[in-house]
Amino acid sequence: MSNTKQKSELKMVSFEELGLNTSIVKAVKEIGMENPFPIQEQCIPLILKGKDVIGQAHTGTGKTAAFSLPLINKVKSRGPIQGLIIVPTRELAMQVNNEIKKFSKYMGIRSLAVYGGQGIHIQKEQLRRGVQVIVATPGRLIDHVKHGTIQLEDVNFVVLDEADRMLDMGFIDDIKFILFYVNERRQTCLFSATMPIEILRLSKEYMKEPEQVRLNEDEISLETIDQSYLIIEEREKFKHLCNFIRNREKGQQTIVFVATKQRTQRIADDLNREGFRVITIHGDLSQRQRDYSMNRFKNGSDDILVATDIAARGIDVPAVGNIINYDIPEDPLVYFHRIGRTARAGGSGKAISLVSSSRYEDFARILKRTELSVKRLNDEIGIEVPTLYVSRNRDNRQRPSNSNSQSRRRYGYSRGVNRGRPQYSRQSNNSTYRRG
Repeated sequence: MSNTKQKSELKMVSFEELGLNTSIVKAVKEIGMENPFPIQEQCIPLILKGKDVIGQAHTGTGKTAAFSLPLINKVKSRGPIQGLIIVPTRELAMQVNNEIKKFSKYMGIRSLAVYGGQGIHIQKEQLRRGVQVIVATPGRLIDHVKHGTIQLEDVNFVVLDEADRMLDMGFIDDIKFILFYVNERRQTCLFSATMPIEILRLSKEYMKEPEQVRLNEDEISLETIDQSYLIIEEREKFKHLCNFIRNREKGQQTIVFVATKQRTQRIADDLNREGFRVITIHGDLSQRQRDYSMNRFKNGSDDILVATDIAARGIDVPAVGNIINYDIPEDPLVYFHRIGRTARAGGSGKAISLVSSSRYEDFARILKRTELSVKRLNDEIGIEVPTLYVSRNRDNRQRPSNSNSQSRRRYGYSRGVNRGRPQYSRQSNNSTYRRG
């Protein structure tokens, strides 16, 4: 397994120089892509040569084009299904499929997004008309394979996108089931923001001497994001949320991340009462409701999206200039996936975290994972740091081995899988909601 890392100085190349079909380059130029991003510049030539590729790059760095452009270049029009892209969520399936449709405008290739939540008979009808590229979530793809409506024997190009996310969501056995039905002579590419050992183990089993392209390997955050946080009491968070939204730059959209779907709706209702234009997205919504929410957010009808982490990937809205973490995630990687919704494709953005004193330990783990400055806003805006935070910090310095055992018991956090979607629950303690 060889490695290719991003060089500090790369000669600017064009899409023509990468060896892509002129019809693809024409479509790319029409949507405003003048020069390839580093992940595209390094992956596309390798994939065109038939190499298996492992690409590690953070969201917003152009990785969808890095695998879809050479895939389109290799697929023959009017043939059977030849390309398969497996993704963790329906939002991402729709997003990737939309990109492929743009890139293949002049290639005569048909693609289809296959995901749960949409009637399977609608998808079967489209499949009967003939498609060459499938973008699918694992569960619905397996349904089609078992029904015989999708044949994988002619697939010679497979992409596993957001592989770490699929691993987290419990899709590893589904992926192995799917790959069993695909031609062993296939070319396989895997893209992931992180590279846990399970992903590398999967690559050894199903890939042939893959080339590794790792961008930003040592720095997990994006340099173009202005990160800051405010330590406050839980009861003060909504007031400051409203203030941050009112003070944002004109024309910029905002995503507010919260911990649970129930909390999502409550925060959205409260924001609506304050006069903001708000929409929600979470796991309890039907596919039609989710599509409606995303369409309103993308076209600007509503400029604030309150979401659970189901939306942390698969949202690509260039106008998102602000991410507000109303609740702090336990897993630092979730934080970085959240803030990756802004500063898309080289742009800039802001990420503000509202840290209740009881959740500072979780946020401290996030701070340890980035070398970039994350500004504390308390002094800047004249807000005193809560006493609980101060005393807890003092206790932690005295007894580091017991730094978070009490908070773990107090704020239970469990993870399960329900048809591929993470479900979060709290231990019952008959108290008011205190996650932050």
